Amino acid sequence: MRIIKVDIDKLDLVTPLFDAYRVFYQQQSDQLGAVTFLKERIENDESVIFLAVDEHDNAAGFVQLYPLFSSTRMQRLWLLNDLYVESDYRRMGIAKLLLERAKAHCVETGARGFFLETGVDNVEGNKLYPAVGMTLNDDHNFYWWDV
Repeated sequence: MRIIKVDIDKLDLVTPLFDAYRVFYQQQSDQLGAVTFLKERIENDESVIFLAVDEHDNAAGFVQLYPLFSSTRMQRLWLLNDLYVESDYRRMGIAKLLLERAKAHCVETGARGFFLETGVDNVEGNKLYPAVGMTLNDDHNFYWWDV
């Protein structure tokens, strides 16, 4: 399994996974919208996507990070917004590989680290994240405002 950084030339590989990820979270499939969204993020340098590909260059999973900054730390942070592994490739350690690549990206960019949000009912994720050295922060409330 190789982990590659997605550029415009790799959009055709990551788009079906991104669409499947959205469907997993109860959104309607929208391949055209997915490719447009990802293309804009890449062209505008608004996200970084790493893709796991097998020996036949089949896409197995991806992770997408968005840049942020911390005023109190006066450093860059990354929001790990999306992590998805295709069902045929699950339980092979691919999510760990993608998370390790996200960690390396933090180091490469001089960032303090990354954070993510997941549901309390995400049993697999809530086992995975501590297994790769992440710490659960249960000292803070998470608030949301929606238009």
